[in-house]
Amino acid sequence: MSFNTFGRLFRFTSFGESHGAAIGCVVDGCPPRIPLTAEEIQVHLDKRRPGQSRFTTQRQEPDAVKILSGVFADEATGRQVTTGTPIMLMIENIDQRSKDYSAIKDKYRPGHAGYTYDVKYGIHDYRGGGRASARETAVRVAAGSVARKVVPGLTVRGALVQMGPHQVDRSRWDWNEVERNPFFCPDPVQAKFFEDYLDGVRKSGSSIGAVIEVVAEGVPPGLGAPVYGKLDADLAAALMSINAVKGVEIGDGFASAELSGEDNADEMRMGNEGKPVFLSNHAGGILGGISTGQPIVARFAVKPTSSILTPRKTVDRYGNDTEIVTKGRHDPCVGIRAVPIGEAMVACVLADHYLMHRAQVGEGTAWPFEKR
Repeated sequence: MSFNTFGRLFRFTSFGESHGAAIGCVVDGCPPRIPLTAEEIQVHLDKRRPGQSRFTTQRQEPDAVKILSGVFADEATGRQVTTGTPIMLMIENIDQRSKDYSAIKDKYRPGHAGYTYDVKYGIHDYRGGGRASARETAVRVAAGSVARKVVPGLTVRGALVQMGPHQVDRSRWDWNEVERNPFFCPDPVQAKFFEDYLDGVRKSGSSIGAVIEVVAEGVPPGLGAPVYGKLDADLAAALMSINAVKGVEIGDGFASAELSGEDNADEMRMGNEGKPVFLSNHAGGILGGISTGQPIVARFAVKPTSSILTPRKTVDRYGNDTEIVTKGRHDPCVGIRAVPIGEAMVACVLADHYLMHRAQVGEGTAWPFEKR
């Protein structure tokens, strides 16, 4: 299987399967002398970790990360820092239940990757989906925690803004609330509603989709390149690479099709610090594929989990019609744990583009230009 590496200058290669001994990644291209400890990575992994509430899969994985290479003690400060060499991160799997899948090992779950894996490779790890499992995304979060440290002053935050047809009320948006509920929801009223709503979905043996919004602040202007290296194109590709994601939008996204040119224009004025101030952010912080310095806003849609208790029509790998019921431990809304994954992928793209920008133009241009 090819294409297990993400990124160009800042890149990581992931390895491992859902029911294998371990999962992990090798981060390459990280600059040297950046403070990095396992505890700092663990903070982000704990947000994605399963089994923390009744609203996620009850698989009990501590997701304890180990840094196996690429760090060393700085003699001047005593802190552990990156050396500029490959950073290997590993997470052991300790709570696999492969027998949960034995009854359906020859059947394809509608909406899951089992059929396409078999068609392409002629072999498929039915135990949790192997590489197709959302278990792989833990290492993305680990790599993303390294990426966050590459861009000075960068802040990346995500929130669940829709579950099924129910959206948050943006007038009640509170970033602090995201850390207070199991849905990463910024609206305290809607978060309470989601408890009863998802309980009903879970008890019925079904699942539901969600929309996640990721906001990156402190992004310097100038990241990205026109035509084939657009920042928004790479962000879209990164978010689309997450399991179960079926749609991505930047800024107003599809809603911009309903706007007039006057409404959509992000007007500008000079600010007191000698930099332009944008009066709106319909473009989501990116113009012409290049960052403007505004917050970058991206949203992605996560489909319902394909593992459900309701019988569904399918075929088996031998070409027979059959039905399937998926038992075991599964997320009723996989979009919940997609929040830290989305944050991580945005951070990895920004770190990659930051290093490419620095390599091409150094500190950048002096703006505004002198009139001649």
